[in-house]
Amino acid sequence: MNPNVTQQLEECIDQLQRGRLTEERLRELGKAISENSARRQSLLYLQTATTAVTSKVIGTLLVEDGAVSDGPFDPADWPYKTVLEAINAGWRVIRFPAQLLSGHERDVHVICEFILEKWE
Repeated sequence: MNPNVTQQLEECIDQLQRGRLTEERLRELGKAISENSARRQSLLYLQTATTAVTSKVIGTLLVEDGAVSDGPFDPADWPYKTVLEAINAGWRVIRFPAQLLSGHERDVHVICEFILEKWE
């Protein structure tokens, strides 16, 4: 639950205990809960060569408004060059990467994938 909604709920409980809870206040809380549930989660997958948040991004995938996008083709046009840039833009890391082997028999390399979320 949104911290603002949680705080409002606690205020309503306090008002109820003091005998000061009004119908209008409960309606305000209901509106806040309704607005909170209308928020949508976006996911950002960032692939890097190491597990460091300062490592250069080498691949992206965005899930937003129910659609999946690889983003711009040219890495120069990607919105985030490092995981840290995404964090500073408000994305929250929800999974730190495990190192994964990727590639073909002759060209094996390590890819680390961070998963980040944002609620809007």
